[in-house]
Amino acid sequence: MDYGFSGAHSGSMETFESLVRAEFAPKNIYLNTASTGLLPARTVAAMRTAVEAAAAGQPTDMFADVEASRASFARLVGVPGRRVAAGASVAVYSGLIAASLPEGAEVLTAEGDFSSVVNPFHVRSDLKVRSVPLERVAESVRPGTALVAVSAAQSADGRVADLPAIGEAAREHGARTYVDASQAAGWLDFDADAFDYSAAVAFKWLVCPRGVAFLVVPEDLGGLTPLFAGWVAGEHPWDACYGPIDELAHSARRFDESPALFSYAGARRSLELLEELGTDAVRAHDLVLADRFRAGLASLGHESVPSPGSPIVSVPGLGRRQGESSRAGVEVSDRAGNLRAAFHLYNTAADVDRLLDVLSA
Repeated sequence: MDYGFSGAHSGSMETFESLVRAEFAPKNIYLNTASTGLLPARTVAAMRTAVEAAAAGQPTDMFADVEASRASFARLVGVPGRRVAAGASVAVYSGLIAASLPEGAEVLTAEGDFSSVVNPFHVRSDLKVRSVPLERVAESVRPGTALVAVSAAQSADGRVADLPAIGEAAREHGARTYVDASQAAGWLDFDADAFDYSAAVAFKWLVCPRGVAFLVVPEDLGGLTPLFAGWVAGEHPWDACYGPIDELAHSARRFDESPALFSYAGARRSLELLEELGTDAVRAHDLVLADRFRAGLASLGHESVPSPGSPIVSVPGLGRRQGESSRAGVEVSDRAGNLRAAFHLYNTAADVDRLLDVLSA
């Protein structure tokens, strides 16, 4: 298999390829990670073991899997594990942040951003939500802006936000920042410590099962109230099963949702794999393939939405070809009339060329 590296050290390339070969064997050409990532073999095996053990009345310690997943995600995004909450949904965490804002607070968002990021702020009719083009977010932060909420990479077309500029503008004007890394964590060199809050689902580029999401909060917990705190949010959860919780967790665990345990049993293994591969290697691999596709599109007379440095490539007007592509054994997405291809660690140069062949027909 040609994994599309250019100038990579041969030893590192062989290690990357051998790990990927051991974990993934798709029966089609899967270029749809921006929708759902493929599960590694080790993840499937772990979930099967957990389910079978539970069925036999001898469940495994899946709460240990939650803690291992939390720690692994924390390492991937560069923060201590105590700053990471484990849940299932970005929308829930967006709602938690929205609920923390005072009446009349201004929230700055990007036009057309994913609904789980922005909608909870619109649901609160007493907030002032202002939307601007993604490229203008940083320059649009102003005195009185309370929060800037934006995706690190846009779901619809892969455009990457200028996060350093956004963070600098927010600090200059005293605004907090909230970044959804669902389309970035796993391939982007994402530093969660640079922002007040960040969240991500894990079933895309982090190749975890659905039902896993994380929230990163500041050391001081960011002024958030754990409105949905259940027993798992207690400092001593097994002593917090009945009546009001006497002592909430001193860490971000106070914002945990009751975990989808079987999903976390698998997530632990997926995140371990990504740590073994390394984000830098994954990003280099993914971007080589995306650039190969962009070059091929140009040779066919098609122009994609400009998204430099992104493994997501969106082609206006070609969304109608999604069904045809699927019938040819190549899975992509149709998003708002655009054909969206997403290149990840299990894809190859041959996969890119096959999609180009389909589109040239």
